[in-house]
Amino acid sequence: MVVGLSCSHPHLKMNQTSASVLRQARRIVVKVGSSLVTNEGRGLDEAAIEEWSRQIAALVRDGREVIMVSSGAIAEGMKRLGWTRRPKEIHELQAAAAVGQMGLAQMYETRLKAHGLGSAQVLLTHADLADRERYLNARSTLLTLLQLGVVPVINENDTVVNDEIKFGDNDTLGALVANLVEADALIILTDQKGLYTADPRKEPAAKFVHEAQAGDPALEAMAGGAGSSLGKGGMITKILAAKRAAGSGASTVIAWGREPDALVRLSQGESIGTLLVAQTAKTQARKQWMADHLQLRGAVVVDAGAAAKLRDEGKSLLPIGMTAVEGEFSRGEVIAVRDAQGQEIARGLANYASAEARLLCRKPSSEFEKLLGYTGEPEMVHRDNLVMVSR
Repeated sequence: MVVGLSCSHPHLKMNQTSASVLRQARRIVVKVGSSLVTNEGRGLDEAAIEEWSRQIAALVRDGREVIMVSSGAIAEGMKRLGWTRRPKEIHELQAAAAVGQMGLAQMYETRLKAHGLGSAQVLLTHADLADRERYLNARSTLLTLLQLGVVPVINENDTVVNDEIKFGDNDTLGALVANLVEADALIILTDQKGLYTADPRKEPAAKFVHEAQAGDPALEAMAGGAGSSLGKGGMITKILAAKRAAGSGASTVIAWGREPDALVRLSQGESIGTLLVAQTAKTQARKQWMADHLQLRGAVVVDAGAAAKLRDEGKSLLPIGMTAVEGEFSRGEVIAVRDAQGQEIARGLANYASAEARLLCRKPSSEFEKLLGYTGEPEMVHRDNLVMVSR
């Protein structure tokens, strides 16, 4: 039995608590699959992308920040190359992706611009998000784009990946991006209405899952199990993506992408598709991850004034308050913050590597460029990436 599961009709209203998940979401990652952005595999569907762009513009006008994770590059590349069958060789798939990315980026740019929005193409690999420094670089870029009012359009960098290009892999990428930018919600738009208790094509008695808890093991069984044939780009990848997104506090909706005004209606709290609710609050999830981080790569020692600002005022840690750097660590790794007596008072993500941090001790941000050769963040650890350690 799935805890919190409701097998209601997909068009019934959610209760107020559930409805507020999407209505209150300010930063949203939207993932659309190939079946929604292509004409049955024959290149890009301009009308569909226009529809997404119109709805994204409506969300932005409503004060939301939207990131688009879009498939479709390989299908568009096949069309441009005159190929009628999807190739099996990895180098041919990569070539098709390289050609198709041109059309995908151009299409989104044209349609978003028509609605007054700027756009940016961002190509990522899983390696980019596994490496802490590249992870922070990608995060900084995406957050800057959002601050500038630009809509990032993200796809996996299929031209350089070594693993087999799998259909449905962008579900995982959507979840990783949601974690990366600390999104409030992940919306996965697909060619299915949502999740059923069994395959409705085989089980006429299967019920629609209106709402459940993200990460509930019973959901994977419903979707066919991780090792089943249904798991290749099917519902299972979406269930696992929702589980991953929930780790950073983002709830997920899996919905039919052809539903009229799906994004707008979801943002208004209407029940469309399956809602998989994250059980941990966004800020709590991030702080808990840092608090539980056992492999600390190093530490910085701070003076009494900096310690007081951290403890009593919830401020960020500035290098001018640092007196020493211990150990060797890279940008993006979790480090300890110690007071003059050696007591750990906090831990968080370092914006600078240990070698750079040593140069910045006792220095104001106005001197960073002269010392480092570039201008980085003014904080050693931003307050959003800092958790206090109770004694």
